[in-house]
Amino acid sequence: MQDAVERPPDGGPPPKQRGADPHRWARGWRRTALATGMLVYPSVTALGVAQYSSGAAAAAGFAIAGAFAVAYVLAGGAVVRRDRGRLWLFHGVMVVLFLAELPFARNLAFYLWAVITAFTALMLRRRIALIVLVGALPPLIVPWAVRPWHTGPDLLTALMVVFTTMTVYAYAEMAGANAELLEARAEVARLASEAERARIARDLHDLLGHSLTVITVKSGLARRLAESGSARSVEEITAVEELARQALTDVRAAVSGYRQVSLAGELARGREVLRAAGVAADLPAATEMVDPAHQELFGWVVREGLTNVVRHARATRCTVTLSPAGVEILDDGVGAAASCGNGLTGLRERVEAAGGGVEAGPVRPRGWRLKVTVGTAEGART
Repeated sequence: MQDAVERPPDGGPPPKQRGADPHRWARGWRRTALATGMLVYPSVTALGVAQYSSGAAAAAGFAIAGAFAVAYVLAGGAVVRRDRGRLWLFHGVMVVLFLAELPFARNLAFYLWAVITAFTALMLRRRIALIVLVGALPPLIVPWAVRPWHTGPDLLTALMVVFTTMTVYAYAEMAGANAELLEARAEVARLASEAERARIARDLHDLLGHSLTVITVKSGLARRLAESGSARSVEEITAVEELARQALTDVRAAVSGYRQVSLAGELARGREVLRAAGVAADLPAATEMVDPAHQELFGWVVREGLTNVVRHARATRCTVTLSPAGVEILDDGVGAAASCGNGLTGLRERVEAAGGGVEAGPVRPRGWRLKVTVGTAEGART
């Protein structure tokens, strides 16, 4: 039996390919087998025609059973094309053919009724209880009401109609649930891919923003030293070359997902870039007081904070203060209103993922403060 129009099934590709089309689970041999199997029911009705009719009546009965099978196949094609108009048309044709078959096949004509009831359950899945109840009544009432048949209520046929309808309905629900599961899996994969792209974009921004800032500052220092004829210009140019190589290494590692940022390393780099920018640095020499679980996160905070000091603050002094669950970066620069740049946004994402909070904003009478505290529900403020 074809699956419901409301929720088309899918078909049996290898698991790795299912995410591309989550509606293919029952479009293969499973649905074909069930749909073809339902053609047995008109065949059983034809046996009833042979049993209860003869001559021209038998020929008419066989023709009706064949026409019913054709209408069933055409209705299945309407399901595949999701053509609800044609589906209801062929459904009505099958009902008419069933009624026409009753005089020729008698009780066995209710096998056609089982197909109709199952099809109705697929089209109106939310009314399954009512459909099953209505489907079971004709086999119980008609054989008892039509006296020439000389039979009472046909309980076995009624049970056949009920269990056929419930089996097809259960298949449709299972196929629909499987399709929803595959859709959810595809959505999870899509979100994971987006998260990975966001991670790479954030890491590249943090890495290149810091590294290019340091290279710019040290290149400017080297130029000024070269203009004054100082031999230190060679040392600064060498440092710029090393920084460029390190930035390239960091970018490759960020894309691969294996890069590690350490708090001690960022403090050492920060001390060097502040010195090159002419900013007096008051940075801690030790990081042992910081919880090891927060060392990498605080390394990112120091990197972002010191990069912004060099870029925007026009400060003469910068202080970094560490605590077991917090880090604060304070400068005496211009202290303009905070902007929601990519660096600060990415930093907020990192800190919030760790369950912490970010404070960033100007301080009086002059300067800027960036403070991160982990292990609190403190919200970020800019």
